[in-house]
Amino acid sequence: MSREIKKIVSLLPSSTEIVCALGLKDRLAAITHECDYPSSISGLPAVTASRISHESMSSSEIDHAVRTQLDGHGSIYDLDEKRLSEIDPDLIITQELCDVCAVNYEMVTKAAKVYAAGAKIVSLEPTTIEEIFDSIRTVGDICGVSDTAMSVVNELQERLDKIRKVTVGETKRPNVFMLEWLDPPFAPGHWVPEQVEIAGGVPVLGEAGKKSIATTFELIRESNPEIVALIPCGYYIDDIFRQLRSTAFPDYLKDVKAFETGNIWAIDASSYFSRPGPRVVQGTEILAKIVHPELFGEPDESEAVRIKINDISFSAAESV
Repeated sequence: MSREIKKIVSLLPSSTEIVCALGLKDRLAAITHECDYPSSISGLPAVTASRISHESMSSSEIDHAVRTQLDGHGSIYDLDEKRLSEIDPDLIITQELCDVCAVNYEMVTKAAKVYAAGAKIVSLEPTTIEEIFDSIRTVGDICGVSDTAMSVVNELQERLDKIRKVTVGETKRPNVFMLEWLDPPFAPGHWVPEQVEIAGGVPVLGEAGKKSIATTFELIRESNPEIVALIPCGYYIDDIFRQLRSTAFPDYLKDVKAFETGNIWAIDASSYFSRPGPRVVQGTEILAKIVHPELFGEPDESEAVRIKINDISFSAAESV
């Protein structure tokens, strides 16, 4: 007979948001050091810590540190096994999708066998918006709130459908590049190209349902996007502007349409793009305002901030 789910340890910011969206915040026994939404979880203990300082390192330094750790088959996160044992959870929610995004699955399963032997381990692996909705339904089914999960998903789907009804017949569909890391540049994958398409744009240099991939500034120039949105993984708008101070783009990007017209945006990636949770729908709503302000109105500064060309550093680079 399976244990009743009374104590949940969420090892993903997205699953923490899902649990709370399902009205199960009171069952959360522990979260990660990155979980920050909703604000009501602020007093919960964290069972993870990062080995990398995102606040003091540049994008390129972070990329090097991550690659060094993972290439050595290590992890960039620590798991507090003692606290996990003290909690003795009924459910641990984790993932296998990305070792950069959270504690890796192997570490979690090994720790659970020793320190939380009775816990059910659920790995959420969404790569599309529909699979994000499946994750919500999965957590709802496991925790005995299937009807609530269905209602949450239906409401989210209705919001996406509302955007689609406006953009589906739109013939003006600008090319949009979503920059998922600054240095080196990364092209978007997973659900982000879907968000762009629903918002009425054409995603460039990324493929829906596939992993995000490293790209080059040359390819960005060749794709000549009309809109560029900076959504470096795990960053908020203030973080993006801080990283811009230590990042230099090749000066030939000034010839890209988005740079010529000043259609460059900083958007809260952590809330709306990096985490496969309910707020990807809000991210799509924000994108719709950027892609088609004539249809949806301009985003306010709490949603997205237009980056001035003077906020960007450029370096001389040979055009190829």
